[in-house]
Amino acid sequence: MSTSPVQRFMKYIPIRVSRVSINSIRKPFSTKVSVEETLNQILASDVSREEICIDYIRNLCSTGNLLEASRLPQILRSKHIFIGPRAYNYLLEDADRNNDIETLSRICKDLLVSYGSIESNSYLIFARAFGKRTDPSALLNFVREVCEMESRVVILNRLIFALGKCGYVHHALMVFDKMPTLDCEPDLVTYNTVLAILGRLGRVDEMLRVFDVMKSVDLIPDIFTYNTVLNSLRKMGRLDLCLVHFKEMTVRGIQPDLLTFKDLIESLGRSGNIVEAMKVFDYMKCKGIVPSIYIYRALVFSLKKMGKMESALKLSMEMNKLPRNFVPRDFRYKNG
Repeated sequence: MSTSPVQRFMKYIPIRVSRVSINSIRKPFSTKVSVEETLNQILASDVSREEICIDYIRNLCSTGNLLEASRLPQILRSKHIFIGPRAYNYLLEDADRNNDIETLSRICKDLLVSYGSIESNSYLIFARAFGKRTDPSALLNFVREVCEMESRVVILNRLIFALGKCGYVHHALMVFDKMPTLDCEPDLVTYNTVLAILGRLGRVDEMLRVFDVMKSVDLIPDIFTYNTVLNSLRKMGRLDLCLVHFKEMTVRGIQPDLLTFKDLIESLGRSGNIVEAMKVFDYMKCKGIVPSIYIYRALVFSLKKMGKMESALKLSMEMNKLPRNFVPRDFRYKNG
C-alpha cells in the first residue's frame, strides 16, 4: 500500500504539535500548492523545516516543476530562513538530470550566496554537470559571475579540485587559466591543486611548467607543494629531478617531513642508489623523524634486490619492533 506525501511527513512531526492544527496536518499534499502556501506552513510549524522543503521540492521536481521548486530557497532566504544544503543538492541533481544548465547555474549562485562555504558534495554535483558539457560557455559564464563574489578565489579553488576529481581535467585547467584574466589571481592553494591534478595524471612536464609560473609570480611554495612535486616525479622515475627539487626546498629553508623523506628514499632505492637511500634514512632519524612502515618496506625491498640480505634482515627486525598499533604518520596524506 502506497503512502501519501503527508503520511511520509508524519514521521518528522513530534507528538506535541504546536501552532499546527490536526486538520492542517491531515490535509492531502498537492503539487499545486503554491510556494507562498508552503512558506506559511513552514512558518507555522515546529516540524523540521528542511524536511518540509525537501519533500515539497521532491514532489515538484517529480512532476517537472523544477523552476517552481527552485524559487522556494530564494523566498525563504528573503525571510531570513536558511534551509540546509540537502535541499539545494536535490535541486542541483534534478537540474543536471534535465540538462538545465541555466537553472543549475542560478541554484549554484544562490547556494553560494546563502552559505558561502558549502560542502564538497555540492561542488561535485555541479562540477559533473558543467564538466560533461562539450560547450564550455556555461562554465565560463559561471566563473565570471563567481569572480564578482568576495570569496571568489576559495570558490574557484574548490571548483577546480572538484572538476579534477570528477575527471574533467581540461575544464579544471580552463578555470585556472581564466582566473588571471578576470582579476582573480590564483593563490598557493590554487597552484597546489593544479600541480596535484597534473601530477596524478603523470603530466610531469606540464606540472613543472606550472610550478615555474608559480615561482615567477612570487608565490612561495610550501611543504605541500614540494611533496606533490616530489611524489609525482618519484612515480615517473625521475630521480634526477627529485634530487634537484629536494635541494631547492632545503635551500629555501623548508624542512622536509616524513612524506618528503619517503618519496626521496623510494626514488633512490628504486634507482639502485641504496647507499644514498640509507644515508637519507639515517639523516631522517637524526632529525628526530620516526620512519613509517612504508619507508622500512621500501628499503628492505631495495636491499634484497641489491643482494644485501644481511642489511635487509637487520632492517626487517627493526621494523618488526614497531608497536602493533603503530599508524604510519604519512598515511594521513593518502587522501590529500
